[in-house]
Amino acid sequence: MIFSLRTLLPVAALAAWPGSAVLAQTLPVLGQVPASVRWYEVRTPHFRVLYPEGFAERAHRTAHRLEQVHEPAGTSLGLVARPVTVVLQTRTTIGNGFVTLLPRHSEFYTTFPQDPFLTGTLDWLDELTVHEYRHVVQYDKARQGVGQLGYLLGGYGGLGLTTLGVPDWFAEGDAVGTETALTRSGRGRIPNFDAYLRANLLAGRRYSYAKAVAGSFRDNVPNHYVLGYFLTTRLKRTVGATAWSDVLNRYYRFPVYPLSFSDKLRRSTGLRTDDLYARTMQELDSTWRAQQTGRELTPATDLPVAATEKVFTEYQYPQYIDNTTVLALKSGLGHTPQLVELRRNGTERRRLVLGLHHNPEQLSVGGSKAAWLEFRYDPRWQQQVHSELRVLDLGTGVVTRPGRRTRYTAAVLSPDGQRLLAVSTDSAYQHRLHLLDATTGAELRTYPNPRTCPTCTHASAPMDAPPPWCAWSQPAKAWSCWK
Repeated sequence: MIFSLRTLLPVAALAAWPGSAVLAQTLPVLGQVPASVRWYEVRTPHFRVLYPEGFAERAHRTAHRLEQVHEPAGTSLGLVARPVTVVLQTRTTIGNGFVTLLPRHSEFYTTFPQDPFLTGTLDWLDELTVHEYRHVVQYDKARQGVGQLGYLLGGYGGLGLTTLGVPDWFAEGDAVGTETALTRSGRGRIPNFDAYLRANLLAGRRYSYAKAVAGSFRDNVPNHYVLGYFLTTRLKRTVGATAWSDVLNRYYRFPVYPLSFSDKLRRSTGLRTDDLYARTMQELDSTWRAQQTGRELTPATDLPVAATEKVFTEYQYPQYIDNTTVLALKSGLGHTPQLVELRRNGTERRRLVLGLHHNPEQLSVGGSKAAWLEFRYDPRWQQQVHSELRVLDLGTGVVTRPGRRTRYTAAVLSPDGQRLLAVSTDSAYQHRLHLLDATTGAELRTYPNPRTCPTCTHASAPMDAPPPWCAWSQPAKAWSCWK
């Protein structure tokens, strides 16, 4: 999870050079929060954590977690990173994070994503702490050899130029490997993380290293997180935990020639990047085929679709509308994400092209309606991003927008389509369940999470809520359900 601004580094370095004042005006301005937000800080021996008002408890916890990983996260690269600033962004409903050198800092987008394939069993801020701090260590590793010379001559812009030869798959794969090694979860332990790579290999589709790195406009090529995780992990396992430290030491001594990263890898391990890729894919193919041996495929019903094999297309998150019709999200390299109906004895029917949809795996159908979430950006403050409900009436085709300026991260329709149960995370990192009217978006009841909001009280239950609706009663220490 890094919006790596490395592609901006050449421009930024020129902008920082004397006489480049005009060029400096072309650099993008990072998204801003409303000017009324008051900011505070927590200082520890190695971190300066900046946070907005109302986030003090989580900011102190995050600062403590950062100190806990400060030494372990850098051990395999042979260094301890210098003090760094971490900014906690709470006004957006996008869960992400990044590290950049211009200026040198990290930002955590604190909304907890309701994506089980991303967080696993980890607290969201804990995962960001380990993953993003590993990127800080990776950048600090560049301050040696020619990298240090670049820093002395051009500051962080000059240092950033020397990192451009390090492939993205190393930066992200190494960070995913670190989050997996230093936590009880991590994406390396989540089967869905490697699902597309596994499917490709078991189907006999083994692409060249160049295609695996550059991607494709026709085939589904797993991203650099997946590729990098398996490449970096295999080298650590076969050569040693500090193998990449030696590669980077050699690289930064003299990185200014084509394919220098691959050459330094060869000098350290005897393998070029394409050799490492070939051996990793061969090992994974053998392992996964052995696991598949003797397993029978579960019988399934094929539904006619309009996709062809000329370009990669997938149908995800199917939901039954009735016994013969399914609503699914269709997307791919040749299609804008859209909702389509599939029938056993019919043709594919497009229902709606989606906007900036949020957590598509949370698509829900009930009572001849479909519900999902979409991001809505503030026109002035780009860090103010809301997540709002959309409801499609499958009978009339009308899309409604129940509620405005909300922070929902997941939603599910009741069987009759009259109610919605939604999850929200507010700017103080409090998570709640909300029972909503599916037409107006009005809140009928709120269920606080006693772990994140121990002082919250429970409202009375609505008598007209459709079954089964249940809530945990903290005072009674029991579940209560009603009709």
